[in-house]
Amino acid sequence: MEFDNLQDFIRDIEELTTFSATRRRIKTYRARFNPLHDLTDDEFRLRYGFSKRNMCKVIEIVRADLQVDTRGGGIPVELQVMAVLRYWGRHEIQEDCADMHGMSQQTLSRLSHKVAIAFASKSSRYIKMPSNITEEVNTIRKFEAISGLGRITGAIDCTHINIRKVDSDAGQSHTNRKSHYFINTQVVCDADLKICDIVCHWRGSTPDASIYQESSIKRRFEENEFVGRLIADSSYPRTLHLKTPLLRPRTQEEQCYNHCHNQTLNVIKRCFGVWKQRFRILLEVMRGSYTTIKTTIIACAVLHNLAIKLNEEQGTYSY
Repeated sequence: MEFDNLQDFIRDIEELTTFSATRRRIKTYRARFNPLHDLTDDEFRLRYGFSKRNMCKVIEIVRADLQVDTRGGGIPVELQVMAVLRYWGRHEIQEDCADMHGMSQQTLSRLSHKVAIAFASKSSRYIKMPSNITEEVNTIRKFEAISGLGRITGAIDCTHINIRKVDSDAGQSHTNRKSHYFINTQVVCDADLKICDIVCHWRGSTPDASIYQESSIKRRFEENEFVGRLIADSSYPRTLHLKTPLLRPRTQEEQCYNHCHNQTLNVIKRCFGVWKQRFRILLEVMRGSYTTIKTTIIACAVLHNLAIKLNEEQGTYSY
């Protein structure tokens, strides 16, 4: 009996010795792709929508709002922003985009939400109507140069942003006649295609005119905050502050007015086209929570205005 106890004791000592001698496995981190160093400027612009120089300026705007996890392989702020902007701009499969930048799909998903909040929080700085008479007069002159229509401060219209299926009782109110789910997003832009006002919380079945009736931009025009008017299509009511086309033009002057109106209103169509080409995530079905989708839309609008401000070329994207 004593011999068996001795053998058990010796075996325990050997196991403890073996355990102590075993070295802890060293955690290895995946090599991360650094686009700023590994790509030429032309390649970088094709894939990320900004030049390297302008991307650094964009990153600095939100650097203070994004944190780096210091536990192990933290992701630098530069890589956080670039990975998310590439995902939004090219709308690649999220797992492939994450793998390319040396992170997991779950990490990229979390970063997308954080980066969206960071850029959306800057909306009051980069999405705004003319703040003084000098800016508004300059905007009016640019619109007038298009086709001769005067006193136009902005072009207004709505665009559909596709979203995933809404399972709540209000799901049907998000659908259109093709049973697609979307958010009806109202935008006001200037002659430079810059987004000056955006509303993106209305269900897809809400008429454009109803969104305008409830919007703050209507109240601001009615309170004579601006000297000009908005130009809109026939889905909006013709009012003192809304310039819409004539439904039944009869004279040559009326037909000429409609022609000039159509040319000027085309600005908002071009704005939607350029905006959605810059961020193709807006063209496809957006996934995530309803709040995250709305935040991402605002973030893309901020980035669109930044691209215009930084003189980024239009149509230089590789998909």
